[in-house]
Amino acid sequence: MEENQSTKKKYILIAVLVFAAVLSVLLSGPLSSPKAHTETIRYLDEKKTTILELAAASTAASVAITTVPGDTATPVANKLADLTSYFLLIVSAIFLEKYLVTLTGFAAFRFLVPLACGLGIVFLCVKRKGWRDAAIRVAAFSAALFLLVPVSVQVSRVIEATYQESIQNTLDAALELEEEAAELQNAQPAEETEEQSWLQSQLSGAKNVLNELKDSIVQMPEKLEALLNHFIEALAVLIVTSCLIPILVLLLFLWIIKIFLGVDGQGFVSRSS
Repeated sequence: MEENQSTKKKYILIAVLVFAAVLSVLLSGPLSSPKAHTETIRYLDEKKTTILELAAASTAASVAITTVPGDTATPVANKLADLTSYFLLIVSAIFLEKYLVTLTGFAAFRFLVPLACGLGIVFLCVKRKGWRDAAIRVAAFSAALFLLVPVSVQVSRVIEATYQESIQNTLDAALELEEEAAELQNAQPAEETEEQSWLQSQLSGAKNVLNELKDSIVQMPEKLEALLNHFIEALAVLIVTSCLIPILVLLLFLWIIKIFLGVDGQGFVSRSS
């Protein structure tokens, strides 16, 4: 009697696992579609727009700084131009996240969950603990893979909410600097002529203009340094939220799996075999 009940229970569990595998395959399409991740994709698009604005602002500021009289601003202009490549790298990371948010769901529900169910069925048939552990690990890893991008996006939102005002201030400071550099470039003395009276009037007017812009020229190095610091701070925040946070979230998931299951990568291979 007990043996019959055990056999019946085994077949029921096998049927449940088969149903779960089929259901997972059927749900892989809807769960991996962009419509299922509308909020995440919209956030990534907004973030991409912000980064492109920062890249454009750093490039425009670099060009504007080169028009400032003297060579003191040249190193800052070169540094701002170099930052553009980093911003474009972050944009590439965001595009990768947009693709992963759908691809990870497809891979998890189309392949990994059915694989976990298959390993569970093998365990029910052969009663070897290694197959059961393998099924649990594959199922846990599929869940971690599916939640990787959404969780990392939520963490990034919390961090960026603190620095959103700082990023906007960086854009405003870059625009202000472009305007000041344009004023300095346009406020140049006129060319000399042979008419002495006209020359004297032009020199007098140029002297007045230069006196008015004297304070701006003196303060320009400090403003350039502050602007560069703002851009570097914004770049650091974006690198953390776009590149490091997804990696840290994945490592956290793997650490949680290891703690709760008491296994590591070597244990997975040895027990499964």
